[in-house]
Amino acid sequence: MMALPEALRDQAMSCDALGSPFTARLLRLAADRLRPGTPVTDRLFAWQGDITSRGHSLPLRLAGALHALVLSGQDDRLAAQYAAPGDDGALWGAVSDALTRHEAAVQLWLDSPPQTNEVRRSAVLIAAGAWLTARLGLPLVLSELGASAGLNLIWDRYALVAGSVRIAPPDPVLELAPEWRGRPPAEAAPEIAARRGVDLNPLDPVADRLRLMAYTWADQADRLARTDLALAEAARLKPQVDRGDAAAWLADRLAEVHPGRLHLVCHTIAWQYFPQETKDRASAALARAGARATPEAPLAHLGMEADAAQPGAGVTLTLWDGATPDGTTIALGRADFHGRWVDWQPPA
Repeated sequence: MMALPEALRDQAMSCDALGSPFTARLLRLAADRLRPGTPVTDRLFAWQGDITSRGHSLPLRLAGALHALVLSGQDDRLAAQYAAPGDDGALWGAVSDALTRHEAAVQLWLDSPPQTNEVRRSAVLIAAGAWLTARLGLPLVLSELGASAGLNLIWDRYALVAGSVRIAPPDPVLELAPEWRGRPPAEAAPEIAARRGVDLNPLDPVADRLRLMAYTWADQADRLARTDLALAEAARLKPQVDRGDAAAWLADRLAEVHPGRLHLVCHTIAWQYFPQETKDRASAALARAGARATPEAPLAHLGMEADAAQPGAGVTLTLWDGATPDGTTIALGRADFHGRWVDWQPPA
């Protein structure tokens, strides 16, 4: 297993790659300067299991705890370093002091894994929805796995600008304009007839606002602004996100047939965190439902997930429309994990 300093440096590299130099600097300082001897640091150094982003994500729990102290106004000294970072000594002095003075609050943040709703991933969902609408011309029923607070369940409230193409509702609450590579998206406005999601720990866009904002990196003002706008819209629309096991929930959802509608099951950077047994049961439920699909009630499974290739995440779609019981799997392209760019490569 990776030791704490190594895990902190590993996450810092990821933060650098994803455009957060401040969070990378913070985690490198922690790697160099954290020492056992306080309740918080003793817990960090004694943590069992995989502490990297592929497991318990301990570095991101720590970063989220510190950002929460800033956002909630609990620590002015730390907030000053976040607003206008000074030298490493000043920043680490504020961090070290915060870990001692706010021990109880930090311990609570360490108890739970990070949860985010990266709204820019909706660019892929909008493009895929437009592609399916252009191909099948049916309203969509959405089922999202790992939906968190449901911010990516309401992607039809966002505008996508991809080169010269703009896909948007009449009054979008925010605009997504990733660097667009490859083919332009289909110019078809998807219609969502129904939506629902599932999560082991669904978050409320009002009660859990601080949690979602704190896990958005502090130096990424555009991400914070988008998340804030999306949270306000989710609070208004109240998309339903059920608490439960993704596989059992999906099996129940797939048991219902929607004539005249396309049932789209989707997930973005979530599937990889499911236990293998959950993935196997969910895949089996999709295969069973796909075998029953018809042109009047088709089924699609869209995933934006890490795979063996680089860069970013692979975007794949399996479509069951009655043509074959095994469905047709289509590579739609690749996307940055935070949606900063999309390389859209669907079949013509």
